[in-house]
Amino acid sequence: MSIVLSTRVQRIRPSPTVTMTALAAELVQQGKDVIGLSAGEPDFEIPKHVREAAIDAINSGDTKYTAVDGTLDLKETVVKKLRTENGLKYQLDQILVSSGAKQVCYNACQAPLGKADDVLCRILKYYP
Repeated sequence: MSIVLSTRVQRIRPSPTVTMTALAAELVQQGKDVIGLSAGEPDFEIPKHVREAAIDAINSGDTKYTAVDGTLDLKETVVKKLRTENGLKYQLDQILVSSGAKQVCYNACQAPLGKADDVLCRILKYYP
């Protein structure tokens, strides 16, 4: 017995982010100097104190979903960092913490743009 998938499922393609990340990795293997900005993966190791804090949080049961815009403690830490290290003064309601840039970019576009607005995007494509 064969399973027939819906037309909708058959149209699914890899995300452009995954495609660009794979292309960047391929170019790096070819010896090319590439700065990959598609997946948002850091090019440095996560600092030890951050890894340990994550492990401590998991071990203490801090494993539930948080507020969409970040926890109060994290937002307070961001406000403090911006003030002490950057000389910038922000209020808690001006800080939004996200696990990735795609949703933030989407939200940032959805807030000011209306149905009649036009948006121009420049897509850079690598041609071998």
